[in-house]
Amino acid sequence: MDHQRVPVKTRRRYTSSRRDEQARQTRAAIVDAAQLLLLRDGFAVTTVAAIAAAAEVSVETIYKTFGGKPGMVRAICERGLAGEGPIPAETRSDELQSREIDPRVIIRGWGRLATEVSPLVAPILLLLRAAAATDPDMRRLQSELDDRRLTRMLSNAGALAAAGHLRDGVDVDHAAEVMWTYSSAELYELLVLKRGWPIERYGAFLADAMISALLA
Repeated sequence: MDHQRVPVKTRRRYTSSRRDEQARQTRAAIVDAAQLLLLRDGFAVTTVAAIAAAAEVSVETIYKTFGGKPGMVRAICERGLAGEGPIPAETRSDELQSREIDPRVIIRGWGRLATEVSPLVAPILLLLRAAAATDPDMRRLQSELDDRRLTRMLSNAGALAAAGHLRDGVDVDHAAEVMWTYSSAELYELLVLKRGWPIERYGAFLADAMISALLA
Protein backbone atom coordinates (compact mmCIF):
# COMPACT_ATOMS: atom_id res chain seq x y z
CA MET A 1 0.00 0.00 0.00
CA ASP A 2 1.34 3.41 -0.89
CA HIS A 3 1.61 5.89 1.91
CA GLN A 4 0.92 9.53 1.24
CA ARG A 5 4.02 11.58 1.70
CA VAL A 6 3.87 14.60 3.98
CA PRO A 7 5.78 17.48 2.37
CA VAL A 8 8.74 18.75 4.35
CA LYS A 9 8.31 22.39 5.20
CA THR A 10 11.61 24.26 4.93
CA ARG A 11 10.40 27.70 3.93
CA ARG A 12 9.53 28.79 7.45
CA ARG A 13 12.97 27.81 8.81
CA TYR A 14 14.68 29.69 5.98
CA THR A 15 12.50 32.72 6.53
CA SER A 16 13.20 32.65 10.26
CA SER A 17 16.97 32.43 9.69
CA ARG A 18 16.89 35.30 7.25
CA ARG A 19 14.83 37.37 9.69
CA ASP A 20 17.29 36.65 12.50
CA GLU A 21 20.22 37.70 10.32
CA GLN A 22 18.46 40.90 9.33
CA ALA A 23 17.79 41.67 13.00
CA ARG A 24 21.45 41.03 13.84
CA GLN A 25 22.60 43.36 11.06
CA THR A 26 20.16 46.05 12.15
CA ARG A 27 21.33 45.80 15.75
CA ALA A 28 24.98 46.00 14.69
CA ALA A 29 24.27 49.05 12.50
CA ILE A 30 22.59 50.83 15.42
CA VAL A 31 25.45 50.04 17.80
CA ASP A 32 27.99 51.24 15.21
CA ALA A 33 26.11 54.49 14.68
CA ALA A 34 25.61 55.07 18.40
CA GLN A 35 29.27 54.51 19.18
CA LEU A 36 30.41 56.84 16.40
CA LEU A 37 28.08 59.68 17.36
CA LEU A 38 28.52 59.35 21.11
CA LEU A 39 32.31 59.40 20.91
CA ARG A 40 32.29 62.22 18.39
CA ASP A 41 29.58 64.47 19.82
CA GLY A 42 29.06 63.35 23.43
CA PHE A 43 25.97 62.21 25.30
CA ALA A 44 24.16 65.51 25.55
CA VAL A 45 24.25 66.27 21.83
CA THR A 46 23.63 62.75 20.55
CA THR A 47 19.92 62.02 20.38
CA VAL A 48 18.12 58.78 19.65
CA ALA A 49 16.76 60.43 16.51
CA ALA A 50 20.30 61.23 15.32
CA ILE A 51 21.40 57.64 15.90
CA ALA A 52 18.33 56.36 14.06
CA ALA A 53 19.09 58.59 11.08
CA ALA A 54 22.74 57.48 10.98
CA ALA A 55 21.75 53.81 11.18
CA GLU A 56 18.94 54.30 8.66
CA VAL A 57 16.30 52.87 10.97
CA SER A 58 13.27 54.31 12.71
CA VAL A 59 13.33 55.72 16.22
CA GLU A 60 10.74 53.09 17.12
CA THR A 61 13.18 50.35 16.06
CA ILE A 62 15.81 51.68 18.44
CA TYR A 63 13.41 51.83 21.37
CA LYS A 64 12.11 48.36 20.56
CA THR A 65 15.62 46.90 20.30
CA PHE A 66 17.45 48.74 23.09
CA GLY A 67 14.89 50.66 25.12
CA GLY A 68 16.67 53.96 24.56
CA LYS A 69 20.13 55.47 24.93
CA PRO A 70 21.20 53.54 28.07
CA GLY A 71 20.50 50.26 26.31
CA MET A 72 22.65 51.29 23.37
CA VAL A 73 25.49 52.29 25.67
CA ARG A 74 25.23 48.92 27.42
CA ALA A 75 25.40 47.16 24.04
CA ILE A 76 28.49 49.16 23.02
CA CYS A 77 30.20 48.20 26.27
CA GLU A 78 29.27 44.53 25.96
CA ARG A 79 30.66 44.41 22.43
CA GLY A 80 33.86 46.09 23.58
CA LEU A 81 34.28 43.71 26.50
CA ALA A 82 34.08 40.78 24.09
CA GLY A 83 37.28 42.01 22.47
CA GLU A 84 38.34 41.20 18.94
CA GLY A 85 37.95 37.92 17.12
CA PRO A 86 35.37 35.14 17.26
CA ILE A 87 35.97 34.06 20.89
CA PRO A 88 34.92 36.54 23.60
CA ALA A 89 37.69 37.82 25.86
CA GLU A 90 35.93 36.50 28.96
CA THR A 91 35.83 33.00 27.46
CA ARG A 92 39.52 33.19 26.61
CA SER A 93 40.25 34.27 30.17
CA ASP A 94 38.33 31.30 31.55
CA GLU A 95 40.13 28.91 29.20
CA LEU A 96 43.49 30.33 30.27
CA GLN A 97 42.65 29.78 33.93
CA SER A 98 41.47 26.23 33.29
CA ARG A 99 44.65 25.07 31.52
CA GLU A 100 47.41 27.12 33.16
CA ILE A 101 48.85 26.37 36.60
CA ASP A 102 51.27 29.30 36.88
CA PRO A 103 49.37 32.30 38.28
CA ARG A 104 51.91 34.71 36.78
CA VAL A 105 51.15 33.40 33.32
CA ILE A 106 47.42 33.81 34.01
CA ILE A 107 47.79 37.40 35.19
CA ARG A 108 50.04 38.32 32.28
CA GLY A 109 47.34 36.88 30.04
CA TRP A 110 44.85 39.21 31.71
CA GLY A 111 47.20 42.08 30.99
CA ARG A 112 47.27 41.19 27.30
CA LEU A 113 43.48 40.93 27.20
CA ALA A 114 43.30 44.39 28.76
CA THR A 115 45.34 45.81 25.87
CA GLU A 116 42.68 44.43 23.53
CA VAL A 117 39.56 45.35 25.48
CA SER A 118 40.42 48.67 27.12
CA PRO A 119 40.76 50.74 23.92
CA LEU A 120 37.34 49.45 22.83
CA VAL A 121 35.38 50.01 26.03
CA ALA A 122 37.21 52.61 28.14
CA PRO A 123 36.33 55.66 25.97
CA ILE A 124 32.60 54.95 26.17
CA LEU A 125 32.85 54.28 29.93
CA LEU A 126 34.54 57.64 30.40
CA LEU A 127 31.73 59.34 28.49
CA LEU A 128 29.24 57.44 30.63
CA ARG A 129 30.98 58.73 33.75
CA ALA A 130 30.55 62.31 32.57
CA ALA A 131 26.90 61.77 31.65
CA ALA A 132 26.18 60.07 35.00
CA ALA A 133 26.87 63.34 36.80
CA THR A 134 23.57 64.78 35.56
CA ASP A 135 21.57 61.86 34.11
CA PRO A 136 20.00 59.39 36.60
CA ASP A 137 19.60 56.70 33.92
CA MET A 138 23.28 56.89 33.05
CA ARG A 139 24.20 56.89 36.74
CA ARG A 140 22.28 53.65 37.22
CA LEU A 141 23.94 52.14 34.16
CA GLN A 142 27.37 53.17 35.42
CA SER A 143 26.67 51.49 38.75
CA GLU A 144 25.41 48.37 36.98
CA LEU A 145 28.53 48.08 34.84
CA ASP A 146 30.84 48.72 37.81
CA ASP A 147 29.07 46.00 39.81
CA ARG A 148 29.25 43.58 36.90
CA ARG A 149 33.00 44.13 36.56
CA LEU A 150 33.49 43.64 40.30
CA THR A 151 31.53 40.38 40.12
CA ARG A 152 33.86 39.19 37.38
CA MET A 153 36.90 40.15 39.43
CA LEU A 154 35.49 38.24 42.42
CA SER A 155 35.29 35.16 40.22
CA ASN A 156 38.89 35.58 39.08
CA ALA A 157 40.08 36.20 42.64
CA GLY A 158 38.18 33.17 43.88
CA ALA A 159 39.94 31.00 41.32
CA LEU A 160 43.35 32.28 42.43
CA ALA A 161 42.45 31.69 46.08
CA ALA A 162 41.15 28.18 45.44
CA ALA A 163 44.44 27.27 43.77
CA GLY A 164 46.40 28.65 46.72
CA HIS A 165 48.00 31.48 44.76
CA LEU A 166 47.07 34.49 46.88
CA ARG A 167 49.73 35.62 49.33
CA ASP A 168 49.16 35.67 53.07
CA GLY A 169 46.94 38.52 54.20
CA VAL A 170 45.18 38.88 50.84
CA ASP A 171 41.65 37.50 50.83
CA VAL A 172 39.28 37.14 47.90
CA ASP A 173 37.51 40.47 48.45
CA HIS A 174 40.77 42.38 48.67
CA ALA A 175 42.16 40.67 45.56
CA ALA A 176 38.98 41.41 43.63
CA GLU A 177 39.08 45.08 44.59
CA VAL A 178 42.72 45.32 43.46
CA MET A 179 41.88 43.76 40.08
CA TRP A 180 38.75 45.93 39.81
CA THR A 181 40.89 49.03 40.31
CA TYR A 182 43.52 48.03 37.78
CA SER A 183 40.88 47.15 35.19
CA SER A 184 39.14 50.53 35.49
CA ALA A 185 38.65 52.97 32.64
CA GLU A 186 40.06 55.67 34.91
CA LEU A 187 43.50 54.03 35.01
CA TYR A 188 43.47 53.66 31.23
CA GLU A 189 42.59 57.33 31.00
CA LEU A 190 45.47 58.38 33.24
CA LEU A 191 48.21 56.28 31.68
CA VAL A 192 47.23 55.87 28.03
CA LEU A 193 45.06 58.85 27.18
CA LYS A 194 46.75 61.46 29.38
CA ARG A 195 50.33 60.23 29.70
CA GLY A 196 50.49 58.66 26.25
CA TRP A 197 51.70 55.21 27.29
CA PRO A 198 51.85 52.64 24.47
CA ILE A 199 49.15 50.06 24.98
CA GLU A 200 51.72 47.27 25.40
CA ARG A 201 53.40 49.15 28.25
CA TYR A 202 50.00 49.65 29.86
CA GLY A 203 49.18 45.92 29.70
CA ALA A 204 52.58 44.94 31.11
CA PHE A 205 52.16 47.46 33.94
CA LEU A 206 48.76 46.00 34.89
CA ALA A 207 50.17 42.49 35.02
CA ASP A 208 53.26 43.47 37.02
CA ALA A 209 51.19 45.50 39.49
CA MET A 210 48.66 42.71 40.08
CA ILE A 211 51.38 40.09 40.44
CA SER A 212 53.16 42.26 43.00
CA ALA A 213 49.98 43.03 44.93
CA LEU A 214 48.36 39.61 44.98
CA LEU A 215 50.75 36.69 44.65
CA ALA A 216 53.07 35.06 47.15
